[in-house]
Amino acid sequence: MVILSSPSGAGKTTLVKLLSKNKNFHISISHTTRTPRLNEIADKDYYFVDHDKFENLIKNEEFLEYAKVFNHLYGTTRTPVIEKLEKSENVIFDIDWQGADQIKNKKLNYKLITFFILPPSKEILFERLSNRDMKDKLIVEERMKEFSRDVLHWINYDYVIINDNLEECYSKINSLIDAEINNGSKDYDKDFIRKHVEKLTS
Repeated sequence: MVILSSPSGAGKTTLVKLLSKNKNFHISISHTTRTPRLNEIADKDYYFVDHDKFENLIKNEEFLEYAKVFNHLYGTTRTPVIEKLEKSENVIFDIDWQGADQIKNKKLNYKLITFFILPPSKEILFERLSNRDMKDKLIVEERMKEFSRDVLHWINYDYVIINDNLEECYSKINSLIDAEINNGSKDYDKDFIRKHVEKLTS
């Protein structure tokens, strides 16, 4: 199991799609109560459900993890994930830090590698969010505020990668997954990341 988390706008969804295509990872599709974005396809990007349906899934303990993010609920149902893992297939998750914590605490009997993706700077993140289908200034401001809180969870991840260049970022994640699986040597500098986080939060 590989988890990718990031503050909104840091590029994790694009990276998850790349890893799934090139590394033969099954993307775990989350349920959500939010409405689809323009380029999203139902049952492929997310299972879009109403609030009642989501609450029922919680009641029936169907979720491996779920969380409230920007006033919407997101969750991963247990059965499809466990079925794939039992067939020795790899699963990749595009979830936030709350979901990552829950999956870690489940202590499932499968190898888990967690990545936290960061933007190169706050300015670039602001630009990315403003260019996305978020022309609404209030939404961008809310996400920037949330960013300052989200970033503090970097410490709970195995690896933190800065997404300055998509190809390089993907290649770093790829190498670290391979090193983890094959017990190879890992090119990873935690002090550099710590300094970058200080810069982002100052």
